Amino acid sequence: MPELPEIVAHAERLARNYKGAELASFAPLHLSALKTYAPSPREVHGLSLTATGSRGKYLFMHFGDFTFVLHLMQGGRLRPDPKQARKPRSGMARWVFVDGPALLLTEAGTEHKAGVWLVTGDPTTQEPVDHLGPEARDIPRADFASALGSDNTRVHGFLRDQRRIAGIGRLLSNEILHAARLSPFAMTTKLSDDEVDRLHRATVSVIDRHLTFERTLDDIGRSADRPSEVHHRIGSACSTCADPVRSVEYRRYTVAYCPTCQTGGKVLADNTTSRFLR
Repeated sequence: MPELPEIVAHAERLARNYKGAELASFAPLHLSALKTYAPSPREVHGLSLTATGSRGKYLFMHFGDFTFVLHLMQGGRLRPDPKQARKPRSGMARWVFVDGPALLLTEAGTEHKAGVWLVTGDPTTQEPVDHLGPEARDIPRADFASALGSDNTRVHGFLRDQRRIAGIGRLLSNEILHAARLSPFAMTTKLSDDEVDRLHRATVSVIDRHLTFERTLDDIGRSADRPSEVHHRIGSACSTCADPVRSVEYRRYTVAYCPTCQTGGKVLADNTTSRFLR
């Protein structure tokens, strides 16, 4: 799933290529694509794209007081659509502009969870983003520490909880914890001040590094091509200490870590019911 760096960079690309373009029409191509019924997309026809933006993993396309809010989910992409086929493969929704190529929202797979919301006014105060925690890229250290101390939970889960901190997913969680030299199953309320400092610095620096990489691309890249030290490197030698990168497997995701760098050499049991060591 695209995370904060991919969404921010993609919003910047859209602004460069489409800002000022007049919207001729918007059409949902799948029954589940448009999540709102009011306002009507017809009210946006004839307006120009004034800006783009993002909040967490959500992408914004602003047309004056109207905003299309998009969530790409696992397999979604928003790309130019010069052909405008009547029934495009994996098509979810289409924006047609008076000049220039249309934009097509697609989603690979069969889940069809990618979605579009159309809202008026400030989109950050409305569904689907009004529940999000502070932006991971900009959160001050004091707010970060406060969020960590609000509930005693494993730090890997904390980083991925969009209500606590917005924009981080599976890859960034693994990379941030490796950079901070922390176990993925350290408990948030047990972290020392030094560990909180390291985690906050790692969060900001890893996101900045990934954003710098994403800005070199012409489109959202594949997860496997994103820079990583432990994610997608299970079984390979850690670039810091040469110890093999290990994993804890879950049904929907994998926690990747280096025992030497993060857990004092201890290998975490690979099941969800074990007692994980800090």
